[in-house]
Amino acid sequence: MKNQDLGHLRKSYTKSELTVVDIENNPMSFFKKWFEEASEHPEIEEANAMTLATLGLDDFPKARIVLLKALSVEGFEFYTNYLSEKGLSIAHHAKVGLSFFWPALERQVIIKGEAKKVSGESSTAYFKSRPIGSQLGAVVSEQSKVISDRSILEAKLSALAMEFKDKEIDRPEHWG
Repeated sequence: MKNQDLGHLRKSYTKSELTVVDIENNPMSFFKKWFEEASEHPEIEEANAMTLATLGLDDFPKARIVLLKALSVEGFEFYTNYLSEKGLSIAHHAKVGLSFFWPALERQVIIKGEAKKVSGESSTAYFKSRPIGSQLGAVVSEQSKVISDRSILEAKLSALAMEFKDKEIDRPEHWG
């Protein structure tokens, strides 16, 4: 493959400035302000989309997009299948990075910290707030595992939907 020169791809960033004084007193309050602005911006569809970087079982970094589901003084919450590649990577090495990028505002935020599971009660409360299809998907999906045919997953999902018709779905132990 021939090298492709991308040096001409550049942009001048002129929308706002950021100084240390702006964030030094309370970085979380500052983040919340920026997050609210991103959430209200008409060009930003998912302000809560963030890149999660982990160190995999092979000791190589891996990044993927996840959705921020709660924000507090305790930290940034997202939910996952603990048995997925992401969940196993976090169990292997809990230090993670988060990155929010809002190009319409010419802003990004980078966070580093240690991932910890939220309580079972919090996980269950969030699980129950999800649409039924998402709950069923969390139960049936073996996230990150290769399947031979999508129809297998769809058949499992259909059978589970019939089993839980008019019943409450319990949060799987491997999800939170």
